[in-house]
Amino acid sequence: MPVKLSKCVSLAAVFFAAASFQAANAESALRPLAGYWLGAGTISMKNGTSERIRCKGSYAISPAGNALNQSLLCASDSYKFDVKSNVFENSPGVLTGSWGETTRNATGQLSGRVAGPHILADVAGVGFTAAISITTRGRQQSVTISPTGGTDVVRVAVSMRKE
Repeated sequence: MPVKLSKCVSLAAVFFAAASFQAANAESALRPLAGYWLGAGTISMKNGTSERIRCKGSYAISPAGNALNQSLLCASDSYKFDVKSNVFENSPGVLTGSWGETTRNATGQLSGRVAGPHILADVAGVGFTAAISITTRGRQQSVTISPTGGTDVVRVAVSMRKE
């Protein structure tokens, strides 16, 4: 699998972490979302092919409720990735963070904003950028990743549920 595709999919982990900052009151929104999540999704390519991925994640919230440490392991029939990320709400509605994919030694940064249950974020790593849209409702998260450079991926869509 090309490294660029792997980096795109690896960025999905960052978006799951950012989804936990979906409410104006981050403290009350984060605490119920801490724990284990399971889900699946699809990666769509420029050549028209797509592939299913299965994911499991673990989320730990800081005592202050404004930071999240996340670990996400995802696998398909042809590859797997293991991502660790740190996301912070430094001021109300403003997100920043970093991520790293351990099996491919890839890293990057994120920035975004919260608007109700929705997050709009931009991510960047070496040779890759993407726009992210996240909606969190109760025990469900849906994430859409739209790469804007550096990959053959046109869309990543993943749904997770809290265990």
